[in-house]
Amino acid sequence: MKSTHSSQPQGKRSFFGRVVVLALKTLRFLVLALAGIWATLALYYSNIPWEWARLALAVTFAGFGIYTFCLNKTRKMRIAYAVVFLVVVAYFIWIPAKMDRDWRPEVAVLPRAYIDGDNVRITGVRSFTFRDRDDFDEHYKEIEVSLDDLTSVDLFISYWMPGPVAHTFVSFNFENSAPVCISIETRPEVGQGFDPLASMFKQFELIYVVGDERDLIHLRTNHRDEEVFLYKLKTPPAAARLLFLEYLRRINELAENPEWYHLLKQNCSLNIVRYKNVAGREGSFDIRHLLNGWIDRYFYDTEMIYTTLPFEEMREVSHINKVTKATSVSLGPEEYSRLIRTGLPGHDLEKFPEFRRVDSAVAAD
Repeated sequence: MKSTHSSQPQGKRSFFGRVVVLALKTLRFLVLALAGIWATLALYYSNIPWEWARLALAVTFAGFGIYTFCLNKTRKMRIAYAVVFLVVVAYFIWIPAKMDRDWRPEVAVLPRAYIDGDNVRITGVRSFTFRDRDDFDEHYKEIEVSLDDLTSVDLFISYWMPGPVAHTFVSFNFENSAPVCISIETRPEVGQGFDPLASMFKQFELIYVVGDERDLIHLRTNHRDEEVFLYKLKTPPAAARLLFLEYLRRINELAENPEWYHLLKQNCSLNIVRYKNVAGREGSFDIRHLLNGWIDRYFYDTEMIYTTLPFEEMREVSHINKVTKATSVSLGPEEYSRLIRTGLPGHDLEKFPEFRRVDSAVAAD
């Protein structure tokens, strides 16, 4: 009489073996499919000047991949596919960012910073007057600020639609001058609009727009109909100065050597977090660094913004559209910035006196 006990473990091992094999095959399929899709898009969004040629190359490569892995599964064909794939990768890496394109006026001038001890002079500061999103008076100017006068940093979150994706940028506040607003953006050419997919395939250079808040904020709230929130960061003056200097370092790097914008690697929110790391932030990656429509909740949870109020109340009072729509763009930069902070936690200490104590504690850190 044969025992069945020894066959049960063997059956279990066989079942788990099949699961492992299936998982490995699935993983292999996903890797090959994603690599093929990436290379196809890299060809389509390459710097070949003729769209028909880029489309033809992309379709040909995709067809070659399907033929290789679905119809002619020989080792020789797979080697040939791998060689072509590596050529596409090498070509994509080679595509250089450029300085000399037909830029849109809003990004035509790169800022540059000149640092002499505590004195900072910044050229190429945008100070446009917008009548509509595409109707404006162009004006770039030069400003001077002192690092000794830098007191705090504000975070702006701008939503063009409700959801987990937004645009984030910062302002550095000074005692004796208007805030210096810095927005990390794409640098589109004339006739070019933002495309999230294209931005991952070297379609936009990177720019740090330095400008007046009455330019960058007024444009978003009054003409693009974006919803904008303003939060004061819990940043001691010494850390604020380190953060500002890090921004200036990157501004000067881009003035010398252009770089590509990338939606997932070189974007507005990730760079803010990186520079906060330089200025003393501690912490690991959080998915809200990418899903930056939720980054105010992340900053609240990690106490990088003030937590004196419950989050939902803090978010409600930090919504600035109502006041910006009522604030005249004809005001000077300092007066405009002062008025849009009316009634905001951390700025309006008459309305929120409890923040005075918190501010004192932050400044003492």
